[in-house]
Amino acid sequence: MTPEVLDLAHSLMAALNCPLSLSVSKLIENEHWDTLKGLSVDPSDYCDAHDYFKAVQAVDFLRKYEGLPVTEDLEQAAFEKWLANEHACKKTNLMIQELAFDDRLTSDLIPAHVREVISLARKEVLRILGWRPPSDLKIAFGPGATMSDIYPYFTVPDKMSSHPTFTREAWPYRDDWSSTRWAKASEVCGKYPREIRGNKYFTVAKDSRSRRSCAKEPSLNSVYQLALGRAMRRRLRDVGIDLDSLPDEHKLMARVASVGGRAVTIDLSSASDTVARLLVKLLLPPLWFTYLDSARSPLTFVKTKTEGKGRWYHLEKFSSMGNGFTFELETIIFRALCVASCDLVGVRGEVSVFGDDIIVPTDASSCVLAVLRFFGFTPNPKKTYVSGVFRESCGGDFFNGTGVRPYQMKEEPYEPQHWISIANGIRRVIDTLRGDACEPGLLRVWFQVLDKVPSQIRRCRGPSDLGDIVIHDDPLRWTCRWRSSIRYLQVYRPCKYQKVWFYRFAPEIQYAALLYGVTLSGPFQKKGWGDHIVPRDGVISYKVGWTPFS
Repeated sequence: MTPEVLDLAHSLMAALNCPLSLSVSKLIENEHWDTLKGLSVDPSDYCDAHDYFKAVQAVDFLRKYEGLPVTEDLEQAAFEKWLANEHACKKTNLMIQELAFDDRLTSDLIPAHVREVISLARKEVLRILGWRPPSDLKIAFGPGATMSDIYPYFTVPDKMSSHPTFTREAWPYRDDWSSTRWAKASEVCGKYPREIRGNKYFTVAKDSRSRRSCAKEPSLNSVYQLALGRAMRRRLRDVGIDLDSLPDEHKLMARVASVGGRAVTIDLSSASDTVARLLVKLLLPPLWFTYLDSARSPLTFVKTKTEGKGRWYHLEKFSSMGNGFTFELETIIFRALCVASCDLVGVRGEVSVFGDDIIVPTDASSCVLAVLRFFGFTPNPKKTYVSGVFRESCGGDFFNGTGVRPYQMKEEPYEPQHWISIANGIRRVIDTLRGDACEPGLLRVWFQVLDKVPSQIRRCRGPSDLGDIVIHDDPLRWTCRWRSSIRYLQVYRPCKYQKVWFYRFAPEIQYAALLYGVTLSGPFQKKGWGDHIVPRDGVISYKVGWTPFS
């Protein structure tokens, strides 16, 4: 942890001036990092939104900070959790195998309420998806790495220039792929498809205490997974569920629920890793299951310190983080189970699901939680709220109608744009605690952060709508100029980017990439199709400039 961050953390804790902030400051001073990471705040222990917010802000300020010292093996802990989730999925699969399918679902061996839940959930899935996927799947490329494409070579033309990889089960998609422009370009370049056994395990940072398990998919599987995910997203939109706008709706619903208590918010632990394969088969129409099952990876290759050269694991889960349809599928599965639970107990009210963020009527919460547990899911007790005046969903935390989402510093600050982001985070804390006795101390912390920003850049003030290219401040302090009746604000914006030169790819690859919607940056050149592509996270540097605002 750098001296600047240490100083900032101590200043913020002193400004918050609550029992937990003083404890956090002491733990940082004595370098008791494991104890610090273990701290948590229960909103039911507080009667006032400001008191709760100060406590949770103190505990969560460094929760996701990448520079926090680590004393445990987070990679090994993530893998052990992954294995535990696989065992949980195996138990669910064995249980569902006993329930059997289709006509045997009426067996007297199956409890009546379980038969009813399964039947109602199937109807909800069928209402959303229909009997089969669309026949004209449009393949699409994701922004991440695949089994064929590693960092930094994962732009669309890079992916088209490598040998496509696929699993044996995905052979129907290979036949469909052979008629695409990508296939023709690959054939011209001598890049023929290669069969592999499955995907590859890796982890990404979740917070300072844990890492999240993910998987890199075979490249050909990946594009059809994304195509199926988009098809499910369209079917959801057709029945009035727009996943693009749902996070904002969830925040509003959580705010209202925190006041009236008519709805509860539920969050599941390791949701995507605990969707068992046979649960998907049990609930989805047969043709949908066949399409999805063919595109998924049946095995995962894991290489960790304890695995030596690594080994292949047969997956009990249906799909992992990294699969292109995982999010849409889990949304539909959880929604179907929640709707079925509400119908089972005769409770009317709005059910809304976004991934594993679930909102259901309070009167049905006991049944919903029981059904989720029955099918192998574990509600996260730290993020599930069925009583009291606190609700949380899709990044929105509300205490009796007041937004109390804490600011969490994530990356090591070493450039002006990092300090601007921190200053804006502290500003949100000030806005939340407006009128509280600690506000003057927080303003001093804000000015302390601004001192890290060069004076020329410090003049880039503006509204929160512009994000972190400006320092959020009152309109009187914005730096503006007018041109042709348009107001421009001075901002600190990206100016240089990494460049992947487009002309270095074969003409066939260039043509195919353009057909798939690749956007070129910079002026067109005499040789090749154009200038360059900006890869994911491609910003190199920033500069002071102007942007139109109104």
